[in-house]
Amino acid sequence: MGQKLVIVESPAKAKTIGKYLGKNYIVEASMGHVRDLPKSQLGVDIENNYNPKYITIRGKGELIHKLKRAAKKSDKVYLATDPDREGEAISWHLSKILGIKEDDKCRIEFNEITKNAVKGSIKNPREINNNLVDAQQARRIVDRLVGYEISPILWKNVKWGLSAGRVQSAALKLICDREKEIENFVPQEYWTIDTILKKGKTKFKVKLNSYKGKKIELNSEEDANKVLEALENNDYLVSAIKESSRLKNPLPPFTTSTLQQDAYKKINFSTKRTMSVAQQLYEGVDVKGHGTVGLITYMRTDSVRISQEAQEGAKSFIGKTFGDKYIPEKPRVYKSKKNIQDAHEAIRPSNVEITPDIAKQTLTADQYKIYTIIWNRFVASQMSSSIIDTTTVDIKNGEYLFRATGSITKFDGFMKIYEYSSEEEEDSSMLPRLKEHEKLDKVDISKKQHFTAAPPRYTEASFVKLMEEKGIGRPSTYVPTISTILDRKYVQREKKNLIPTELGIIVNNIVEEYFKQIVDVDFTADMESRLDNIEEGKDQWTDVVDEFFGPLQKAIDIAEKEVSKVTIEDKVSDVPCDKCGRLMVIKHGRYGEFLACPGYPECKNTKPIVEEIDVSCPQCGGKVVVKRSKKGRKFYGCSNYPECNFVSWYEPSDRKCSKCGSYMLVKYNKNQGQYYQCSNSECKNKETEK
Repeated sequence: MGQKLVIVESPAKAKTIGKYLGKNYIVEASMGHVRDLPKSQLGVDIENNYNPKYITIRGKGELIHKLKRAAKKSDKVYLATDPDREGEAISWHLSKILGIKEDDKCRIEFNEITKNAVKGSIKNPREINNNLVDAQQARRIVDRLVGYEISPILWKNVKWGLSAGRVQSAALKLICDREKEIENFVPQEYWTIDTILKKGKTKFKVKLNSYKGKKIELNSEEDANKVLEALENNDYLVSAIKESSRLKNPLPPFTTSTLQQDAYKKINFSTKRTMSVAQQLYEGVDVKGHGTVGLITYMRTDSVRISQEAQEGAKSFIGKTFGDKYIPEKPRVYKSKKNIQDAHEAIRPSNVEITPDIAKQTLTADQYKIYTIIWNRFVASQMSSSIIDTTTVDIKNGEYLFRATGSITKFDGFMKIYEYSSEEEEDSSMLPRLKEHEKLDKVDISKKQHFTAAPPRYTEASFVKLMEEKGIGRPSTYVPTISTILDRKYVQREKKNLIPTELGIIVNNIVEEYFKQIVDVDFTADMESRLDNIEEGKDQWTDVVDEFFGPLQKAIDIAEKEVSKVTIEDKVSDVPCDKCGRLMVIKHGRYGEFLACPGYPECKNTKPIVEEIDVSCPQCGGKVVVKRSKKGRKFYGCSNYPECNFVSWYEPSDRKCSKCGSYMLVKYNKNQGQYYQCSNSECKNKETEK
């Protein structure tokens, strides 16, 4: 048997697959894309049916030679890139570079990197799917036309470094629109009345619900006082008790969007961090007793479907681990939302028998956390419903009705391993056993003023949910979109919230005025549907691009004349220029903000922006300043560098260690908040604020 070459995208994936296939197979990594449109020019021949001009990506020359040499020595080449549009396009580019014929069954794909899945795919290769390639190509060309046609107008006429993008501009508009809603929001006053009642020794809270059978609204303190006065004249009597049982069903297994949302809420992971860790779990990690194995299925999916094999595996595991009563009467089948690509399964463990506890020994902390929530959610999705006993009690005081709801879990079902709660459940409490017409003792009554709240700003999790609901982007683009608008400084994070910057608002206003279709959410969502149609063979990619570019070209012609009227003034600092005395202005560069003389080009003086903290350098007594590494990570150093080489990843303080006298570092813990730790690694003393 001759040698066979398998090409995947990453070295981690290559390592995992190589162990499954044996000595007759060589597995190499393409390290992502090998060809793309050139950065130095548009790279799309608009006059010739939008023909793309692909070139080899800089730095990939040696890798391509290596792949060509390996292909020449092999009897067969298999292209095993990721099972999506992007992966299909990478395989197509590789086939062109390696001279693989169009009808060659060279493409293999697998939704999970397990021995059976990989070996099974080798037995069933297929031709490259040109519809998938065309869909990716249409997206790439449309995005290139937007970026390379609109961005230069902004650079030339408004400010260098500004950019527009098909999905990023629509996303920025949503964040800017939410900020306008918040600014324009007028809070409305309202009041609530709660009463603490008692039966025997048990106290419980009831909420004022209605008056004479109609929902009550208290819009002022005067309204609330009138009710309080009326309530003093009557007893609290139980008027109705309703007891019932309800089934609480598990949530479906994760999609990309719901995984990102859950990881953000439960373990405080950014969307980018979640996807990075999920990629590691998909590509393969060492698990004691199992070797190198891909722990989860492909993590870019909007489907909640799972295979019959996975379902049966879950049923068997649940039965032997928790008992038959935790297996539902019928297998659970979840329906995906309309207009989604259902090619992949939901995100689930590749082998449900590898529990988080088994995998924990060899996983990193991040890998363990993400694997745990994926495993728990999947197994719970195949378990019995929980049974909740609820009691709703109506209590009358004259014409006023109070209501309380209590609930207890009769059978935990899926909640044995995965819990979630609704607003209604969070409001419920434990109630004593009550009887109709029973009189209850009042312990306390209180009125409380409230104001209606403005709509909340988006967090990464809620914004991903919004993008999914609006149809903006696909599972593979949620993270890059958020990263782009943050990196461009159009949006900033503040206490986890996404807030548009002044620059972001200005750019949004310009694009919204001159390129309405680019920021139009419905238009952007429709484009995603058109790309899906290309993938399904319903539309020609050139027709879709042409329909998009025609109106864009007209908008560009108008904008080139009008946008020059817009100016963005640089923010003036209070720092005088060392060379000419002018007050320096704040500029945005590749590595963040810096100071520059407004007298450019006559005066080219620049300075870094230094953020000082009110702490003396432990080594020389100078000022400690905040700095950034090349990767953007914050650290602390002495302002007298290079004469003083003090540096610390953690914020130093002027506080001295009570045990050894060394300076203390400021640290934070989710449970205890801020605390201090001795900088002396041998001491390790920890102290809290006194």
